[in-house]
Amino acid sequence: MRPYIACTRGKNMKKDFLALNAFTKDELDNLFKLATELKLKQKNGDKHRLLKGKTLAMIFEKSSTRTRVSFEVGIYQLGGHGLFISSGASQMGRGEPLKDTARTLSRYCDGIMIRTYGQEIVEELAHYSTIPVINGLTDLFHPCQVMADLLTVIEHKGGYAGLKFAWIGDGNNMANTWIEAAAIFGFDLALACPKGYQPDKQVLDWALSRATSRIVLTDDPKVAADGADVLNTDVWASMGMEAEQRARKEAFAGYQLNGQLLKSARPDFVVLHCLPAHRDEEITDEVIEGSNSVVWDEAENRLHIQKAIMAQLMGSR
Repeated sequence: MRPYIACTRGKNMKKDFLALNAFTKDELDNLFKLATELKLKQKNGDKHRLLKGKTLAMIFEKSSTRTRVSFEVGIYQLGGHGLFISSGASQMGRGEPLKDTARTLSRYCDGIMIRTYGQEIVEELAHYSTIPVINGLTDLFHPCQVMADLLTVIEHKGGYAGLKFAWIGDGNNMANTWIEAAAIFGFDLALACPKGYQPDKQVLDWALSRATSRIVLTDDPKVAADGADVLNTDVWASMGMEAEQRARKEAFAGYQLNGQLLKSARPDFVVLHCLPAHRDEEITDEVIEGSNSVVWDEAENRLHIQKAIMAQLMGSR
């Protein structure tokens, strides 16, 4: 898998945030440090207007709650301004080539965030843009979310080294990004996915070729959950897969984060969910509301890690 990073343009090197595999462990650890610093400044009421006067174009081809609010609030807190652009209400929805949109927005704005379907869309946007592009979600990867998840684990567990992470459910964009993260950061990862719903093979092969930790793929949730420090899941039918809801509900019937499954985990485990949650499907109400759930800290940390990403890519950091 080639790194998803834009090429050099003249004397300027533009770096995008399209997938974790474009970054080193040290670069990503620095984002955690910056996010922690910015979070503390916000809590203390200290100004941190690192992007004063800068503008972020936010393109949405998929609907959103957390992505839109966290990016819009984040750029505002950094002293900048966010512009919401719905693809259906813009010229993109009338067939304007993506490369034309990229070139135009590059003349107006200082960065672009896009939440869309295909990974090739964010790659093309980044290729023709002369300003940084951030992947707010694609069907292949969700890098901002997994960075927020890891920031949450760092806060609650003191770090990620030596921990076992378990993914229970669909081999979707979140699972793919967790696989990348395990290879980069060096923690153990066990993924339990039903047959026919496994993660992307290219992503898994890339990770296994470089991983120093154990990355295990199984179809048994108990194997994945056994001795886990962090348990994570997502909806069984992601956005755009609603027509498959019935078939997926049958396929994923045994892949629920519930009290019985969590007995296999370590006593001090934490539970993550990227939200929105379909309660009593992939996760029970008891678990998401339980004392081991850090889901709401996780949701908040989307704001802080994305501020760090914007500050790093769009500012002088």
